Amino acid sequence: MIDKIDKNITNQEVLDYDITKCDIREIIKQMSLSGGFEATNLVNGINIVRKIINDNQCTRFLSFVGAIVSTGARGILREMVKRKMFDCLITTCGALDHDIARTFGKYYSGDFHVDDRFLKKKNIHRLGNIFIPAKNYGELIENKIQGILFEYYQLHNEFSGYEIIDYIGSKLDPSSILYWAHKNKIPVIVPGLVDGAVGSQIWLFYQKHKDLILNLLKDQSIISDLVFDAKKTGALMLGGGISKHHTLWWNQYRDGLDYAVYITTANEWDGSLSGAEIREAISWNKVNNMAKQVTIHGEITTLLPFIYSAL
Repeated sequence: MIDKIDKNITNQEVLDYDITKCDIREIIKQMSLSGGFEATNLVNGINIVRKIINDNQCTRFLSFVGAIVSTGARGILREMVKRKMFDCLITTCGALDHDIARTFGKYYSGDFHVDDRFLKKKNIHRLGNIFIPAKNYGELIENKIQGILFEYYQLHNEFSGYEIIDYIGSKLDPSSILYWAHKNKIPVIVPGLVDGAVGSQIWLFYQKHKDLILNLLKDQSIISDLVFDAKKTGALMLGGGISKHHTLWWNQYRDGLDYAVYITTANEWDGSLSGAEIREAISWNKVNNMAKQVTIHGEITTLLPFIYSAL
């Protein structure tokens, strides 16, 4: 039967790795020739992200889950925003929380298997294997955000999510993702803004300022403008949930993304949005039939340094 297989699908021999020097570009090149399961998906993803960034007609979206901002991956996200590699960020309230908290306080590398009852006695929160002193999270965020909200409220009693996020970014330092989003005029959209510490602080502020209006529909309008004005759209989606869904959702109104790269550890068989491979979005018109697209199964904080280095 082998002789009946189209020659076009048997023209690339699987080659063994020959790593004689630590050159990330050479390693990525060899990955593309290795036939190695997710290795080839990773290379395809890197090539598609490169097209997203280099296509001058493409409006570029970066979506990501908040948890990765608690890790060193924050530095890569910050550099992507600093270098204007994307035109819009879509994320969760947790991303705001961790970015603000780490601007003013420290997180620590910990252990997945430590006794959480012990950590509670020590007033330390655990996020996977990240240890977060309680004083460097909720209390810190409250102390910083209440003052910023009051300043902005003196100017505007009605604001959108992206407007207050932009203002928060103006009050942070260059170690922050939000700082560079503000500086480079890149909107940060958080569809679930009240699902986190910053959102809770906005609610708490509202208790004493009942004329405050949080208009999240303005956030939808800015995404709408980006999508409908775009000649092409592309997205790098780091993790699933609401940030992935919101990115896909808006792109259905223009016949879908032209480029799409999705990284996930979730499984498809439970029917979850996070587990759905990016090709499933074609059936919903959220990814174009002819799109260059790939799903990479892997953990974001492991893969993102390789992706960024290769770019």
